[in-house]
Amino acid sequence: MSAGAVAAIDLGATSGRVIVGHVGPDTLDATPVARFPNDPVQVADGLHWDVLSLYGAAVKGLREAFRTEPGISSIGVDSWAVDYGLLRGGRLLGNPFHYRDSRTALGVEAVHGRMPQADLYARNGLQFLPFNTLYQFAAEPTELLGFADTALLIPDLVGYWLTGEARAEQTNASTTGLLREGVWDEELVAALGIPRGILPPLIAPGERLGALLPEVAAAIGAAPGTPVTAVGSHDTASAVVAVPMQADAAAYISCGTWGLVGVEVEHLVLTPDALAANFTNEGGVDGRIRLLHNVMGLWVLSEAVRTWERQGHPIDLPTLLDSAEEVTSEVPVFDVDDPRFLPPGDMPARIDEWCAEHGVAAPRTRAEYARSIVESLAQAFAEASIEAGRIGGVDVRTIHIVGGGALNELLCQRTADRAGLPVLAGPVEATALGNVLVQARAAGFVTGSLESLRDLVARTHPPRRYDPKR
Repeated sequence: MSAGAVAAIDLGATSGRVIVGHVGPDTLDATPVARFPNDPVQVADGLHWDVLSLYGAAVKGLREAFRTEPGISSIGVDSWAVDYGLLRGGRLLGNPFHYRDSRTALGVEAVHGRMPQADLYARNGLQFLPFNTLYQFAAEPTELLGFADTALLIPDLVGYWLTGEARAEQTNASTTGLLREGVWDEELVAALGIPRGILPPLIAPGERLGALLPEVAAAIGAAPGTPVTAVGSHDTASAVVAVPMQADAAAYISCGTWGLVGVEVEHLVLTPDALAANFTNEGGVDGRIRLLHNVMGLWVLSEAVRTWERQGHPIDLPTLLDSAEEVTSEVPVFDVDDPRFLPPGDMPARIDEWCAEHGVAAPRTRAEYARSIVESLAQAFAEASIEAGRIGGVDVRTIHIVGGGALNELLCQRTADRAGLPVLAGPVEATALGNVLVQARAAGFVTGSLESLRDLVARTHPPRRYDPKR
């Protein structure tokens, strides 16, 4: 085997990237060749993704990828979960709604009126989140769902535009709430009044989705027939591939806009404990299960920064975090999973509101707000890591933090302190690495199990260790 090159389209909730990866038995790197914003658009009927601009930017990024590395042998796409586009006859019927749009509340009421959460959990094992896809379907006008002939989650939609093949990749499909033991739950789909015909055939990570359409290949300078390979298209599924962990002794935190905190297990965990703790069972690569809890993540900090900047106070994040580390006074530790922190808006004011309701003193300075957010996230991460191990039967002895949160030294250290366990931080580019690793294995550049892929990550991207101080 020798090293080969692949391209990854990695679409996050605030930005997107195209990455060129080189992978071989002793080689693993991921170099971004294009970055672009992913800005939602508020219009009269709600908050939407500008998916056409996003796709256009991805195509431009692929053009740059093939310019810099003509030998790319495969393309893979990952993104955030739950959101989708509706199509008829291959034509998109409207810009997809954003999961933070308030319409989902109507969908929750409609779904739970037909099937209580406990019954849903017994079927799909999903944590209750008001924006899960099945609630979004229930919020759609009945005539629109009936008119559509296909629903594609965001990475599947991008894959369709690249290849003309409509498939639902399994790890992302598992976030819809409509899978049962890895296949579409026909009984649940019918009970919720969802047209069965809009759900496309499933495809597993590592399988070939299809070849680039000739016009796409020509536009980006790719060789005719260049394949698009299904990866763990839920970005967390790709990230978990690249966590350099021993799965039977570790918890992971994929930390970015969200903090996905969990353990990897072999089978669904549908116990009363898992339901009560609001843990989710999502599909992973190679049939693994990601037993995890969604924590609000760095969204709270980034929205606070945006609020201050709108108020005319430019913020340098590293300087803000340095100031937060120097705070010695007590700061409130608030519940970051409180629903008030989900929508965009004034996070400092919402923290003040939470503090007033709970009889604690609110932060006074921006440094104290930042420290309060970091402490609150660290507490939530520590609790969820330990709880994940207990519920999943995993003896958690270390916590791995990957993604952008691995760069936040204060967050990593305070998570270690609050959990009383060492934290291993990195790689930062875990999602991209997981994406390219699955493609590379499909292409034959590397072989073996997830464990061997993780060993390659550990050898080429050794994590930074944070031991608990108190």
